[in-house]
Amino acid sequence: MHSHLLNRSTGLLGAKALQQAETSRLLYALQSAPGVRFDGSDSASTQHNHRRGNGESVASAGLWAQRAGVNCLAIDKFEGRYMLSGGAGSTIVLWDLEKVENTSKDYTHRPIAASPKSSLSHKYGITHVSFYPFDSFAFLSSSYDHSLNICASETLATTASFDLSSVVYSHALSPIASHLLVACATQHPAIRLIDLRSGASLHSLAGHHGAVLSVAWSPRDEHILASGGADGSVRLWDIRRSASSIGVFDLEDSIGITGEDGLGRDARPQERGKAHIGACNGVVWTDDGNHLVTAGHDERVRVWNISNGSNTLSHFGPVIKNAHLSTLLPLVVPGHLTPPGKQVMFYPNEKEVLMFDLYDGALLKRLRSPGVAIAQARGSAGQRNIKNRVTSLAWRAGEIQMYSAHSDGVIRGWMPRTAEEEDLETEEAAEATGSGGEDDTRQRKRQALDEIYRNLTRQKITFT
Repeated sequence: MHSHLLNRSTGLLGAKALQQAETSRLLYALQSAPGVRFDGSDSASTQHNHRRGNGESVASAGLWAQRAGVNCLAIDKFEGRYMLSGGAGSTIVLWDLEKVENTSKDYTHRPIAASPKSSLSHKYGITHVSFYPFDSFAFLSSSYDHSLNICASETLATTASFDLSSVVYSHALSPIASHLLVACATQHPAIRLIDLRSGASLHSLAGHHGAVLSVAWSPRDEHILASGGADGSVRLWDIRRSASSIGVFDLEDSIGITGEDGLGRDARPQERGKAHIGACNGVVWTDDGNHLVTAGHDERVRVWNISNGSNTLSHFGPVIKNAHLSTLLPLVVPGHLTPPGKQVMFYPNEKEVLMFDLYDGALLKRLRSPGVAIAQARGSAGQRNIKNRVTSLAWRAGEIQMYSAHSDGVIRGWMPRTAEEEDLETEEAAEATGSGGEDDTRQRKRQALDEIYRNLTRQKITFT
């Protein structure tokens, strides 16, 4: 870090390059934060915050966010403050990520709201939750009970519900569109489009030969939708066209097709081909809309060039695991945090989170957390043994922080811990042990370092 500041002061390094260098360094320093815990028990007590004799805070056995298991997470993109968790037991919980009960690093989050039971609330496990893309006062949720719900973020009460007559695996609402169409991936082979203005199902997009498992709107073109299905195909759709399908991706095509707009216009679309040899249950766009990332049951993650539909041939090695029918979404880190061409992807890989270079597929880091392989979950059907795995990842906007959901009911935090921080904490601990308190100089240095990190990681907004 000191070398970057020196290069910046001498003019060898621009402001943006300095920010990307430091945020990349923090990104590569991500590791498990065992002191950050989420307690969703009905009788949360101070026993979860007891300390060992050496001063280390530990969580007692049985600390969980949602007892039946956590299926999905979503963090609002405006403040990066509120997080939703959808459980395997039909409950949705709202967490305040900035509500800290003490000033130490070890703290326990407790729910600020939980979805109330009503005639409109979900009856079975939650499959997907997402905040409304234009503000965080409403959110969408889908469930195994065949319904898509609109809920208020303050009370988590359901304000509207749509019965789609089949299991809803995931849903998507465009972050840039003037229309309010919710695309729903269901057990039915056609994608359902729900208009939130009229409350009606406008039409369906037919083309898959099996259940649709994942959908995602383009962040660059409001009318372009991507979908992945149980038939192994990944399709692009233009909802303005009567024949909505633009084409499919083929894993053997590394050349692609061209067109006037980069989406196949005035070029012969490709209608046959498979993106994965097995079901595709994860479809994610990069934030610039230039690439599409897909995950499938063939235990492969593929990156597609949207300009011509070609397979970029990024190879992520044999470590990828993917065997569940539920939606499994890779997490693509916002592009402004890394230098051009060095974007990072996190993949929820059973009991660990894998960190990859998105474009060359290099494995950068394995993030592992403590936990048992077989966990006990308790739902409406009673207690059962389940294989513990990572079910969802969520990135916190404005921070270098990631959160993961697990089938054992635990939510875990991942935060950067650099060598400088470790040295400072070691010195502080040594001085505290020797003198009984912190030295003012060390404390000021630590505060200055934290302030520099906060200024570099928070994205500046300039109004012109």
